[in-house]
Amino acid sequence: MSSNSHRTLLVTGASGHLGQRVIELLLEANAGHVIAATRTPEKLAHLAARDVEVRKADFDDPSSLAVAFAGVDRLLLISTDALDGTDRRQVQHRNAVNAAVQAGVTHVIYTSLTNPEPGSPIAIAPDHYATEQALAASSLDWTVLRNNLYTDYLLHSLPQAVATRQLVVVAGAGKTGYVTREDCARAAAAALAADSSGRTTLDITGPAAITQAEMAQMVSDVSGRPVAYVPMIAEAIVAGMVAAGLPAFVAEILVTFGIGAADGTLDVASSAVADLTGKAPQSVHDYLAAHREALLG
Repeated sequence: MSSNSHRTLLVTGASGHLGQRVIELLLEANAGHVIAATRTPEKLAHLAARDVEVRKADFDDPSSLAVAFAGVDRLLLISTDALDGTDRRQVQHRNAVNAAVQAGVTHVIYTSLTNPEPGSPIAIAPDHYATEQALAASSLDWTVLRNNLYTDYLLHSLPQAVATRQLVVVAGAGKTGYVTREDCARAAAAALAADSSGRTTLDITGPAAITQAEMAQMVSDVSGRPVAYVPMIAEAIVAGMVAAGLPAFVAEILVTFGIGAADGTLDVASSAVADLTGKAPQSVHDYLAAHREALLG
Protein backbone atom coordinates (compact mmCIF):
# COMPACT_ATOMS: atom_id res chain seq x y z
CA MET A 1 0.00 0.00 0.00
CA SER A 2 1.30 3.42 -0.95
CA SER A 3 2.04 5.78 1.92
CA ASN A 4 1.75 9.58 1.70
CA SER A 5 1.14 11.27 5.00
CA HIS A 6 0.33 14.60 3.32
CA ARG A 7 -2.86 13.43 1.64
CA THR A 8 -6.35 13.44 3.08
CA LEU A 9 -8.33 10.24 2.55
CA LEU A 10 -12.02 9.89 3.33
CA VAL A 11 -14.06 6.72 3.78
CA THR A 12 -17.86 6.87 3.63
CA GLY A 13 -20.00 4.31 5.41
CA ALA A 14 -17.35 4.29 8.11
CA SER A 15 -19.67 2.76 10.72
CA GLY A 16 -20.09 -0.39 8.63
CA HIS A 17 -17.94 -3.52 8.66
CA LEU A 18 -16.18 -2.74 5.38
CA GLY A 19 -15.61 0.94 6.13
CA GLN A 20 -14.16 0.33 9.57
CA ARG A 21 -11.81 -2.35 8.27
CA VAL A 22 -10.58 -0.08 5.48
CA ILE A 23 -9.83 2.63 8.02
CA GLU A 24 -7.90 0.18 10.21
CA LEU A 25 -5.80 -0.83 7.21
CA LEU A 26 -5.12 2.81 6.30
CA LEU A 27 -3.98 3.53 9.86
CA GLU A 28 -1.70 0.50 9.86
CA ALA A 29 -0.11 1.72 6.62
CA ASN A 30 0.20 5.35 7.78
CA ALA A 31 -1.45 6.20 4.47
CA GLY A 32 -2.34 9.80 5.26
CA HIS A 33 -4.82 11.88 7.20
CA VAL A 34 -7.92 9.68 7.48
CA ILE A 35 -11.48 10.98 7.69
CA ALA A 36 -14.36 8.70 8.63
CA ALA A 37 -17.72 9.86 7.26
CA THR A 38 -20.91 8.44 8.75
CA ARG A 39 -24.52 9.24 9.62
CA THR A 40 -23.72 8.16 13.21
CA PRO A 41 -20.50 9.82 14.42
CA GLU A 42 -21.22 8.72 17.98
CA LYS A 43 -20.49 5.13 16.95
CA LEU A 44 -16.90 5.96 15.97
CA ALA A 45 -15.43 7.29 19.21
CA HIS A 46 -12.90 4.44 19.11
CA LEU A 47 -11.60 5.71 15.77
CA ALA A 48 -11.54 9.33 16.92
CA ALA A 49 -9.32 8.17 19.78
CA ARG A 50 -6.85 6.97 17.14
CA ASP A 51 -6.62 10.41 15.50
CA VAL A 52 -9.18 9.65 12.81
CA GLU A 53 -11.25 12.72 11.99
CA VAL A 54 -14.93 11.82 12.19
CA ARG A 55 -17.41 13.82 10.11
CA LYS A 56 -21.17 13.51 9.81
CA ALA A 57 -22.37 12.72 6.30
CA ASP A 58 -25.97 11.99 5.37
CA PHE A 59 -26.42 10.76 1.80
CA ASP A 60 -30.01 12.05 1.84
CA ASP A 61 -28.71 15.56 2.64
CA PRO A 62 -26.44 16.82 -0.18
CA SER A 63 -25.35 19.87 1.81
CA SER A 64 -23.93 17.64 4.56
CA LEU A 65 -21.89 15.75 1.96
CA ALA A 66 -20.34 18.89 0.53
CA VAL A 67 -19.21 19.88 4.01
CA ALA A 68 -17.98 16.39 4.87
CA PHE A 69 -15.92 16.10 1.68
CA ALA A 70 -14.21 19.50 2.01
CA GLY A 71 -10.41 19.32 1.78
CA VAL A 72 -10.38 15.65 0.73
CA ASP A 73 -7.94 14.40 -1.88
CA ARG A 74 -9.15 10.84 -2.42
CA LEU A 75 -12.50 9.39 -1.37
CA LEU A 76 -13.82 5.87 -0.96
CA LEU A 77 -17.54 5.81 -1.76
CA ILE A 78 -18.93 2.64 -0.19
CA SER A 79 -22.36 1.87 -1.63
CA THR A 80 -25.13 2.61 0.86
CA ASP A 81 -27.58 0.15 2.38
CA ALA A 82 -30.72 1.86 1.07
CA LEU A 83 -32.37 -1.25 -0.37
CA ASP A 84 -36.02 -0.31 -0.16
CA GLY A 85 -37.27 -1.07 -3.65
CA THR A 86 -36.98 2.56 -4.81
CA ASP A 87 -34.26 4.53 -6.60
CA ARG A 88 -33.19 6.10 -3.29
CA ARG A 89 -29.72 4.57 -3.41
CA GLN A 90 -29.11 5.89 -6.90
CA VAL A 91 -30.07 9.36 -5.72
CA GLN A 92 -27.80 9.04 -2.67
CA HIS A 93 -24.84 8.03 -4.81
CA ARG A 94 -25.42 10.84 -7.29
CA ASN A 95 -25.51 13.23 -4.33
CA ALA A 96 -22.10 11.91 -3.27
CA VAL A 97 -20.61 12.20 -6.76
CA ASN A 98 -21.87 15.77 -7.12
CA ALA A 99 -20.58 16.68 -3.66
CA ALA A 100 -17.16 15.22 -4.49
CA VAL A 101 -16.98 17.42 -7.59
CA GLN A 102 -18.11 20.45 -5.60
CA ALA A 103 -15.54 19.81 -2.87
CA GLY A 104 -12.65 19.42 -5.31
CA VAL A 105 -11.96 15.75 -4.60
CA THR A 106 -9.43 14.46 -7.15
CA HIS A 107 -10.19 10.73 -7.15
CA VAL A 108 -13.16 8.60 -6.09
CA ILE A 109 -13.02 4.85 -5.46
CA TYR A 110 -16.44 3.22 -5.65
CA THR A 111 -17.52 -0.24 -4.47
CA SER A 112 -19.68 -1.58 -7.29
CA LEU A 113 -20.91 -5.01 -8.38
CA THR A 114 -19.76 -7.56 -10.94
CA ASN A 115 -21.24 -6.90 -14.41
CA PRO A 116 -23.91 -4.36 -13.36
CA GLU A 117 -24.79 -3.32 -16.90
CA PRO A 118 -28.40 -3.39 -18.18
CA GLY A 119 -29.48 -6.99 -18.61
CA SER A 120 -28.10 -8.18 -15.28
CA PRO A 121 -30.77 -10.17 -13.43
CA ILE A 122 -29.42 -9.04 -10.06
CA ALA A 123 -31.92 -6.69 -8.44
CA ILE A 124 -29.37 -4.20 -7.13
CA ALA A 125 -27.36 -4.00 -10.36
CA PRO A 126 -29.17 -0.88 -11.67
CA ASP A 127 -28.07 1.08 -8.58
CA HIS A 128 -24.43 0.29 -9.26
CA TYR A 129 -24.67 0.88 -13.00
CA ALA A 130 -26.31 4.29 -12.44
CA THR A 131 -23.51 5.25 -10.06
CA GLU A 132 -20.84 4.15 -12.53
CA GLN A 133 -22.58 6.26 -15.17
CA ALA A 134 -22.69 9.25 -12.81
CA LEU A 135 -18.97 8.94 -12.24
CA ALA A 136 -18.32 8.63 -15.97
CA ALA A 137 -20.33 11.80 -16.64
CA SER A 138 -18.48 13.75 -13.93
CA SER A 139 -15.15 15.54 -14.09
CA LEU A 140 -13.66 13.17 -11.49
CA ASP A 141 -10.94 10.59 -11.83
CA TRP A 142 -12.15 7.30 -10.43
CA THR A 143 -11.51 3.64 -9.71
CA VAL A 144 -14.52 1.35 -9.79
CA LEU A 145 -14.11 -1.82 -7.74
CA ARG A 146 -16.65 -4.36 -8.94
CA ASN A 147 -16.94 -6.63 -5.91
CA ASN A 148 -18.21 -10.16 -6.45
CA LEU A 149 -20.32 -11.88 -3.77
CA TYR A 150 -18.93 -11.92 -0.23
CA THR A 151 -17.66 -15.32 0.83
CA ASP A 152 -18.60 -14.27 4.37
CA TYR A 153 -22.32 -14.47 3.60
CA LEU A 154 -22.00 -18.20 2.97
CA LEU A 155 -21.88 -18.69 6.72
CA HIS A 156 -25.53 -17.56 6.85
CA SER A 157 -26.69 -20.41 4.62
CA LEU A 158 -24.14 -23.22 4.65
CA PRO A 159 -24.73 -24.37 8.26
CA GLN A 160 -28.26 -25.26 7.16
CA ALA A 161 -26.80 -27.20 4.23
CA VAL A 162 -24.55 -29.12 6.62
CA ALA A 163 -27.47 -29.85 8.94
CA THR A 164 -29.75 -31.10 6.16
CA ARG A 165 -26.97 -32.58 4.01
CA GLN A 166 -28.35 -30.59 1.07
CA LEU A 167 -27.19 -27.35 -0.53
CA VAL A 168 -30.40 -26.01 -2.05
CA VAL A 169 -29.84 -22.91 -4.19
CA VAL A 170 -30.74 -21.29 -7.51
CA ALA A 171 -27.52 -21.30 -9.52
CA GLY A 172 -27.69 -24.09 -12.07
CA ALA A 173 -24.18 -24.92 -13.24
CA GLY A 174 -23.12 -21.29 -13.08
CA LYS A 175 -20.01 -20.06 -11.30
CA THR A 176 -19.42 -17.29 -8.77
CA GLY A 177 -16.12 -15.55 -8.01
CA TYR A 178 -16.70 -15.31 -4.25
CA VAL A 179 -14.39 -12.87 -2.44
CA THR A 180 -14.01 -12.26 1.28
CA ARG A 181 -14.93 -8.95 2.86
CA GLU A 182 -11.36 -8.78 4.15
CA ASP A 183 -9.98 -9.00 0.62
CA CYS A 184 -12.47 -6.34 -0.53
CA ALA A 185 -11.29 -4.12 2.33
CA ARG A 186 -7.64 -4.70 1.46
CA ALA A 187 -8.29 -3.88 -2.19
CA ALA A 188 -10.28 -0.76 -1.33
CA ALA A 189 -7.67 0.50 1.13
CA ALA A 190 -4.90 -0.07 -1.40
CA ALA A 191 -6.81 1.72 -4.16
CA LEU A 192 -7.61 4.63 -1.87
CA ALA A 193 -4.01 4.98 -0.69
CA ALA A 194 -2.49 4.60 -4.17
CA ASP A 195 -1.11 7.38 -6.35
CA SER A 196 -3.30 6.39 -9.28
CA SER A 197 -5.09 8.81 -11.58
CA GLY A 198 -7.33 8.38 -14.59
CA ARG A 199 -10.33 6.08 -14.78
CA THR A 200 -10.17 2.35 -14.10
CA THR A 201 -12.65 -0.47 -13.56
CA LEU A 202 -11.43 -3.55 -11.68
CA ASP A 203 -13.12 -6.86 -10.87
CA ILE A 204 -12.54 -7.71 -7.20
CA THR A 205 -12.88 -11.47 -6.83
CA GLY A 206 -11.49 -14.52 -5.16
CA PRO A 207 -8.82 -16.65 -6.87
CA ALA A 208 -11.34 -18.75 -8.82
CA ALA A 209 -15.01 -18.83 -9.76
CA ILE A 210 -16.72 -21.99 -8.52
CA THR A 211 -19.98 -23.86 -9.13
CA GLN A 212 -22.43 -24.84 -6.42
CA ALA A 213 -21.56 -28.48 -7.02
CA GLU A 214 -17.96 -27.58 -6.19
CA MET A 215 -19.22 -25.63 -3.20
CA ALA A 216 -21.08 -28.68 -1.91
CA GLN A 217 -17.93 -30.77 -2.24
CA MET A 218 -15.90 -28.17 -0.32
CA VAL A 219 -18.51 -28.08 2.43
CA SER A 220 -18.43 -31.87 2.61
CA ASP A 221 -14.63 -31.90 2.82
CA VAL A 222 -14.42 -29.20 5.50
CA SER A 223 -17.36 -30.34 7.62
CA GLY A 224 -16.72 -34.05 7.31
CA ARG A 225 -20.41 -34.54 6.47
CA PRO A 226 -21.66 -35.35 2.97
CA VAL A 227 -23.56 -32.46 1.39
CA ALA A 228 -25.24 -32.76 -2.01
CA TYR A 229 -26.05 -29.86 -4.32
CA VAL A 230 -29.78 -29.69 -5.09
CA PRO A 231 -30.67 -27.12 -7.81
CA MET A 232 -33.96 -25.40 -7.13
CA ILE A 233 -36.21 -22.98 -9.00
CA ALA A 234 -36.33 -19.37 -7.84
CA GLU A 235 -39.97 -19.40 -6.75
CA ALA A 236 -39.41 -22.30 -4.37
CA ILE A 237 -36.37 -20.61 -2.81
CA VAL A 238 -38.29 -17.36 -2.29
CA ALA A 239 -41.18 -19.24 -0.71
CA GLY A 240 -38.81 -21.00 1.65
CA MET A 241 -37.14 -17.74 2.70
CA VAL A 242 -40.49 -16.08 3.33
CA ALA A 243 -41.65 -19.08 5.35
CA ALA A 244 -38.48 -18.71 7.43
CA GLY A 245 -39.42 -15.12 8.23
CA LEU A 246 -37.70 -12.97 5.60
CA PRO A 247 -39.74 -10.14 4.07
CA ALA A 248 -40.80 -11.07 0.54
CA PHE A 249 -38.95 -8.17 -1.13
CA VAL A 250 -35.70 -9.16 0.61
CA ALA A 251 -36.12 -12.79 -0.45
CA GLU A 252 -36.78 -11.68 -4.01
CA ILE A 253 -33.60 -9.57 -4.03
CA LEU A 254 -31.48 -12.38 -2.60
CA VAL A 255 -32.67 -14.98 -5.10
CA THR A 256 -31.56 -12.77 -8.00
CA PHE A 257 -27.94 -13.40 -7.03
CA GLY A 258 -28.51 -17.10 -7.67
CA ILE A 259 -30.13 -16.27 -10.99
CA GLY A 260 -27.09 -14.10 -11.78
CA ALA A 261 -24.81 -17.00 -11.02
CA ALA A 262 -26.86 -19.32 -13.20
CA ASP A 263 -26.65 -17.06 -16.23
CA GLY A 264 -22.92 -16.36 -15.90
CA THR A 265 -23.15 -12.81 -14.58
CA LEU A 266 -20.95 -13.65 -11.56
CA ASP A 267 -18.54 -15.97 -13.39
CA VAL A 268 -15.56 -13.65 -13.03
CA ALA A 269 -12.16 -14.24 -11.45
CA SER A 270 -9.34 -11.73 -11.72
CA SER A 271 -5.91 -10.96 -10.29
CA ALA A 272 -6.95 -7.48 -9.13
CA VAL A 273 -6.74 -8.17 -5.38
CA ALA A 274 -3.19 -9.44 -5.69
CA ASP A 275 -2.28 -6.66 -8.13
CA LEU A 276 -3.51 -3.98 -5.72
CA THR A 277 -2.29 -5.46 -2.44
CA GLY A 278 0.58 -7.80 -3.29
CA LYS A 279 -1.23 -10.69 -1.61
CA ALA A 280 -3.49 -13.26 -3.25
CA PRO A 281 -7.14 -13.40 -2.12
CA GLN A 282 -8.39 -16.21 0.11
CA SER A 283 -10.12 -19.14 -1.56
CA VAL A 284 -13.60 -20.30 -0.56
CA HIS A 285 -12.18 -23.61 0.70
CA ASP A 286 -9.62 -21.88 2.92
CA TYR A 287 -12.23 -19.46 4.25
CA LEU A 288 -14.59 -22.27 5.16
CA ALA A 289 -11.77 -24.23 6.77
CA ALA A 290 -10.88 -21.18 8.87
CA HIS A 291 -14.52 -20.92 9.99
CA ARG A 292 -15.29 -24.62 10.40
CA GLU A 293 -16.99 -24.15 13.80
CA ALA A 294 -19.45 -21.66 12.31
CA LEU A 295 -20.02 -23.99 9.36
CA LEU A 296 -21.01 -26.75 11.75
CA GLY A 297 -23.49 -24.42 13.42
